[in-house]
Amino acid sequence: MMKTAVGWHVEMEFEEDANRTRAAALVRLPDGSEVRAHGYASRHPSDPNQPRVGEEVAGARALNELAMRLLTKAHDEIDEASGRTSRPLT
Repeated sequence: MMKTAVGWHVEMEFEEDANRTRAAALVRLPDGSEVRAHGYASRHPSDPNQPRVGEEVAGARALNELAMRLLTKAHDEIDEASGRTSRPLT
């Protein structure tokens, strides 16, 4: 039987203007640290105004950056605990 030891909640905020959407992602980890990332989307002038699509693109980019920052954090913690340089996590 598998138990869940922890849970993470990711917070996303969006700022939009007529042609650009900015997303900010934040996750607070059980060790008290926070990891933040940002993503952007730009609307081409000939595209229709679809704020939801801009949020999805900017949000996906922010989450992708958040994932990479978490991998880097984990990699650094592995190196620190082992006292050696390990292969990068991908």
